[in-house]
Amino acid sequence: MNQTEHHEHRRDGAEDRQPGNDRAEPQGRQSAPRGLPTRPPVRSVAVWGPIAAVTFLAFLVTIGVWRRIHERAQEKAFTKQATQVEVNVVNAQRDRKPKELILPGTFQAFQETTIYPRSNGYVKGWKVDIGDDVVQGQLLAEIEAPELDQQVAQAKANYEIAKVTAERWRDLVQKKVVSAQEYDQNEKAYEAAAANYEQLRKLQGFKEIVAPFGGKISARNIDVGTLVTAGSGNSGTPLFRLVQSDLLRVYVYAPQENAPSIHAGLSAKIILQEFPGQQFDGTVTRTAGALDPQSRTMQVEVQVPNHENKLYAGMYGEVKFRLADENAPIVVPANTFLFRTEGPQVATVTKDNRIHWQTIRVGRDFGTQLEVLDGLAENSKVVMNPTDDLGEGVQVQVKPFEKPKGGSSGQSARH
Repeated sequence: MNQTEHHEHRRDGAEDRQPGNDRAEPQGRQSAPRGLPTRPPVRSVAVWGPIAAVTFLAFLVTIGVWRRIHERAQEKAFTKQATQVEVNVVNAQRDRKPKELILPGTFQAFQETTIYPRSNGYVKGWKVDIGDDVVQGQLLAEIEAPELDQQVAQAKANYEIAKVTAERWRDLVQKKVVSAQEYDQNEKAYEAAAANYEQLRKLQGFKEIVAPFGGKISARNIDVGTLVTAGSGNSGTPLFRLVQSDLLRVYVYAPQENAPSIHAGLSAKIILQEFPGQQFDGTVTRTAGALDPQSRTMQVEVQVPNHENKLYAGMYGEVKFRLADENAPIVVPANTFLFRTEGPQVATVTKDNRIHWQTIRVGRDFGTQLEVLDGLAENSKVVMNPTDDLGEGVQVQVKPFEKPKGGSSGQSARH
């Protein structure tokens, strides 16, 4: 009986583990059958599947459109670049570089004079000779003038008697003894005698010859005992020649075309053959301010310091100026223009990068450059090496011109 109950108990436990038996698990602990796959809900797949497909399709379309636009832009740029002509351009500029102007000039002392006597007489002695440096007021020579001494003595006597007479008549006229007319005559006679005496005394003082300014004695024309005559030029006897050469003057004559560029304060260089490789500094101090109608030149004074006394008055030299021409003409490279039926022309580039052929008037030819007198504005873009294939209004691609290294030899040769 025990075996029978045990067999039934096993069979009851097997029945409890069969599918669908509610009694196999307690309430709240139910789970999915083991070994079966889990499937998503049918409603979620139906909604999100088409959305993902549409989104992916839109992404592919967007990429395709973008690639097509990019390819079209590249094709357009390539076509535009292939149809446009590439040209090198240079800006038309004024030649404002300083230019050298060399003019001949003659050196003159800053101060120079010939000393003449103011009284007749004989040379009593001279104190300086040729080449001596003197200062202002220094005694140069003495003159013996006996005739002048006698005139001074006589004038002194006349002055003294006129003075005494005038004093006496002054007392008499106060006492009403003489008339006022007689008193006035004696008074004026006294004043005339005093003036004559003072004049002769001053002339007597010129017996001593002194230097009017500091400088160097360049000539001595007298000796002891030489008879000298008062005066100047051909009427007088020259005694000494005195020059002040620590500051020299150089006079040059500037041509009409350069005259407006030369002004006071302009620096200059002095060149002399006696000093090869050496230049002396100078400065323009004044100009004539007018042209000589005969030569069409303007006189210019240049002062040159000469503290070392290397230069001498009367020397010949050259004065070199560096002039900046504010009204300089426009210059362009020689390979920028063509001689066409309309005349000399240059190909210019407008603001919208189109070709415009401009007729110009050519001035001087500097070899690598040409002077443009008319027809071309400053800073205009001019095409280098233009050809007749560049028609009027053709669209071009501008490329700035780059000078080769070591170039501009043509310009340096001009200056």
